[in-house]
Amino acid sequence: MSTRKKVHAFVRVRPTDDFAHEMIRYGDDNKTIDIHLKKDVRRGVVNNQQTDWSFKLDGVLHDASQDLVYETVAKDVVAQALEGYNGTIMCYGQTGAGKTYTMTGTTENYKHRGILPRALQQVFRMIEERPTHAITVRLSYLEIYNESLFDLLSTLPYVGPSATPVAVVENPHGVFIKGLSVHLASQEEDAFSLLFEGETNRIIGSHTMNKNSSRSHCIFTIYVEARSRTLSDEKYITSKINLVDLAGSERLGKSGSEGRVLKEATYINKSLSFLEQAIIALGDQKREHIPFRQCKLTHALKDSLGEGPLVQGREREIETSVMRENRGPAASCTPPTGGGARNLGLGPDQESNLGSFSPQADALSSEPHRPGLADLLL
Repeated sequence: MSTRKKVHAFVRVRPTDDFAHEMIRYGDDNKTIDIHLKKDVRRGVVNNQQTDWSFKLDGVLHDASQDLVYETVAKDVVAQALEGYNGTIMCYGQTGAGKTYTMTGTTENYKHRGILPRALQQVFRMIEERPTHAITVRLSYLEIYNESLFDLLSTLPYVGPSATPVAVVENPHGVFIKGLSVHLASQEEDAFSLLFEGETNRIIGSHTMNKNSSRSHCIFTIYVEARSRTLSDEKYITSKINLVDLAGSERLGKSGSEGRVLKEATYINKSLSFLEQAIIALGDQKREHIPFRQCKLTHALKDSLGEGPLVQGREREIETSVMRENRGPAASCTPPTGGGARNLGLGPDQESNLGSFSPQADALSSEPHRPGLADLLL
């Protein structure tokens, strides 16, 4: 089994007009962020408030272009799909930080396209470079809204209403989504048509922190099947790439959410908290049980987070990139508490390491909120 690192954590920082440059220092290796806060004098003379933090990651993407983000975070993950490796790229952070922009980009400017359309382009480019192989690409688009599963491609005219409710089920081959339509994409144009169809069906809302806030978690999956056209004894390869745009965590006091938006925020924060618990459990080598079934998000991503199936006699590795989105600091910053995910294991004999990266799980908690890196940068 390869001993190379299989989980990579990056942070993308976008400066804003009120970006507090004096609070943040970037390491010369471009892999660390040091943050210093002034003590709150309102706490009196005896003040044990922590003022300094240091975060170590695989890379800090400060004011980076979409091109650089993709080359750094996603290109290798997508390339390994044709070698039989599952891959997951997960983008998370506080609401309004720019996660959806990173994942899907904008349609107004070609240079601003995100990870998802670039991944599709790379997959079909690799297919063209392998004429000796017969490669099939299929796509699905799942939305998790208030702990209910929805097929974002069910509105296509040839799909029609499904009598089977969408649900997460398991079998000896792994986890799959029952009732979720999977569509053949013979060429790049077909893939983009499916992507745009799903994007138009996503649920968005508005609150004080984000006028166009994603109110659901979305998982766009690229399924790849490959076999040789010339060698009959070559292995039949199957793999999948999960591109996950997580809904942003919210501090209800700041977002001012009410009614339906408040209910959505509660479900979002709760599911992100369960994702945190699953990741922490994966990092604990003594844990025998990983709580994947606590919510639909972790259950659907079970074989991508830590338990992959056996494929053609060879254990499939999982390559994961985690993108954290942050913007410039707000005026009110609070110190982090609690530990982050370290030494994240990816199934049996698949030890991975996040170095000393400590996400602090601020984006993965329900109220009451436990602040962390995003609180210091947002």
